[in-house]
Amino acid sequence: QVQLVESGGGLVQAGDSLRLSCAASGLTFSSYAMGWFRQAPGKEREFVATITNMGGSTSYADSVKGRFTISRDNAQKTVSLQMNSLKPEDTAVYFCAANKGVRSVFPRSYDYWGQGTQVTVSS
Repeated sequence: QVQLVESGGGLVQAGDSLRLSCAASGLTFSSYAMGWFRQAPGKEREFVATITNMGGSTSYADSVKGRFTISRDNAQKTVSLQMNSLKPEDTAVYFCAANKGVRSVFPRSYDYWGQGTQVTVSS
């Protein structure tokens, strides 16, 4: 049974940093590209960042480029999202997801999803 479990969310002020982590189990982690997505109330789930299965390449949404960094540790089966200079518009539930194929910005490309962790940024 595949499980993706996010952690690290919370309530912070604008300009602060947070580090999200996602622990994977039940899959050959190094075979999967990983992604972070987010969903704010009343909005569709949107792409945040993705990383290839061996970590050699990353991609970011324009809205987070230069502020967020995705990384992974295949030995520990974890993927992380370092979020700096947070803004109120970053407030959302953040999800990690696993994709057996190449990295993708499209949610429909991902095979497995975590339950999400809430990030709230106050102004």
